Amino acid sequence: MRVTQVSARFPRVTRHAIAVVLAALAGAGLVGVSAQPASATPPGIPSKATAQSQLNALSVVAQGSTSGYSRDLFPHWITISGSCNTREQVLKRDGTSVVVDSACAATSGRWYSPYDGATWTAASDVDIDHVVPLAEAWRSGANSWTTSRRQSFANDLTRPQLIAVTDNVNQSKGDQDPSTWQPPLSSYRCTYSKMWISVKYNWSLTLQTSEKSALQTMLNTCSS
Repeated sequence: MRVTQVSARFPRVTRHAIAVVLAALAGAGLVGVSAQPASATPPGIPSKATAQSQLNALSVVAQGSTSGYSRDLFPHWITISGSCNTREQVLKRDGTSVVVDSACAATSGRWYSPYDGATWTAASDVDIDHVVPLAEAWRSGANSWTTSRRQSFANDLTRPQLIAVTDNVNQSKGDQDPSTWQPPLSSYRCTYSKMWISVKYNWSLTLQTSEKSALQTMLNTCSS
């Protein structure tokens, strides 16, 4: 497969436009995407059967309010090991040939973004996405949590809640749920739905009707 890489020498807006085009071509099977997926993926992604059971068990209620919400109520990124914080840990986990300095900042490496099929060689082009956004968690029950529990959620390395992706794509997602936003690369939507369901299930968060319907449609595309 031919390697498609978006070079770090282009301005960010131009690089994002190229990445979007490449993702569309990849989704149509017209171009090979990236060298290889990340050397590690978020842990705890369930099988289709398990995700279906978890989805069935989740409570469906009306969407909550963002009243009182602040990202500061979900402290991140916290120190995980030595001088490495959560973002830096995920960059090392999800990247290939990642080199870090004494402060644990990534100085080189390669990151494949499964949301859009782009590959980046500068850590500054990569965001760490909260699969279930913090504001969405707030609307789904986290508003009643302690700050300590919200901190644990925002830095969860045990479940498939954190993933390295193209920064512009993460920003376009914002705090949307799958009823209004799904990964541009349609082939990843199965995995995305399983990750989302697992996070909501393990953190006892609720769903709204349109969100559950979208997740079910995405999950139906999974083969396993």
